[in-house]
Amino acid sequence: MGRGQLIDAVREAAGYLGGSRADFDPLVEQAHRAHFVLLGEATHGSHELYRERARITQRLISELGFNGVVIEADWPDADRANRWAQGRSDDGDAAEALSGFRRFPTWMWRNTVAVDFLGWLRAHNENSRSAPVLFHGMDLYSLYASIDAVLAYLDKRDPEAAARARRRYSCFETRDEDGQGYGRATRLGLSRSCENEALQQLLELQKRGAGSLDPELFSAEQNARVARNAEAYYRAMFGSQISTWNLRDRHMTETLEAVHQHLMARDGYARIAVWAHNSHLGDARATQMGWEGELNVGQLLREKHGDAALLVGFSTYDGTVTAADDWGGAAQRMRVQPALPESIEALFHEVGLPRFLLPLRGAGEALAELHEPMLERAIGVVYRPRTERYSHYFEARLLLQFDMMVHIDRTRAVEPLERTATWREPEPPETYPSAL
Repeated sequence: MGRGQLIDAVREAAGYLGGSRADFDPLVEQAHRAHFVLLGEATHGSHELYRERARITQRLISELGFNGVVIEADWPDADRANRWAQGRSDDGDAAEALSGFRRFPTWMWRNTVAVDFLGWLRAHNENSRSAPVLFHGMDLYSLYASIDAVLAYLDKRDPEAAARARRRYSCFETRDEDGQGYGRATRLGLSRSCENEALQQLLELQKRGAGSLDPELFSAEQNARVARNAEAYYRAMFGSQISTWNLRDRHMTETLEAVHQHLMARDGYARIAVWAHNSHLGDARATQMGWEGELNVGQLLREKHGDAALLVGFSTYDGTVTAADDWGGAAQRMRVQPALPESIEALFHEVGLPRFLLPLRGAGEALAELHEPMLERAIGVVYRPRTERYSHYFEARLLLQFDMMVHIDRTRAVEPLERTATWREPEPPETYPSAL
């Protein structure tokens, strides 16, 4: 089949997204049988990708009764937003409830789409006769914030248990914002590993929480899980990149399974929308990442839950994006270069529809060529246009990677709540797209 025939086949199979409520009907129909709907993103900073993901999630909650939303974010930060969405906090509005997101990259969740969705979620919870929909994070960077959250919980509930936890966590002598100091010290032999102490504290909280539906105890237990897994992550950080990636995605999957079990105990069922980058949610076995030894959330959930995990990817051809030019840098509104001619994104651009939904699960012979490896773009919080091919592309077999694709041909930068001078004007084209 020639390229023109493949483009025609994609156009024939695609559903145009015109902005009506019926846009995502095929996705919602597929989601009837799903326990997890994984909603990706091609960048960490595109307004339309965030917005359409939120629109889909609203339908999953209001029409199918989904009772959890889990995002690529740290547990303590997201839990503050979760408490506000359930009317259990003193924060005055959604923007204030998102104030826990202080660590780079703040724009990932402190943006206008997140504010709108969180406000919608609170209104839904207030008007629903069912138990509130949960909103949690599944990442593991918050080593010390999670330790502090465990101690704060135990200080209120059980001073003796708090004292034991303090003795265990005192092992973490070197404190910095993200735990790299701990990892470096253990790697150089300047400090001993705190693995046993973190594990002991997790086991104690798991025993305490057995059979409990207390949301505060559940949160404390998950923070102890973060501390245990973050300890291993930061200790491995100065070794193999594949090892740390796999530790991180295994932790994300563990967290999803824990939220699933908690919802099953609370409601008798669990249906969760998951928000993260495509690189975490597409099946790694169908990508260059997987061929090189990395696994991810999409793969792990498919292996365990089969078709009950619905994997939805998102793509864009060009536009602008909110990103930094290096890790820890200021948010910038950058121009996104047109996708490389041999990429999936360029193929979708040639379809000629500004936005569409493409079902892939069970696709017939017409789309069989999407079984073959093609370049796919991934823009994280760092965008390096000068090294675009090396920094932001990998090979993927799209038909095996996702069950559906949402393509928005031209996207604009997600709007941060705090707009810096570097964000207000886009980067000139010649200074162009990786951290995921």
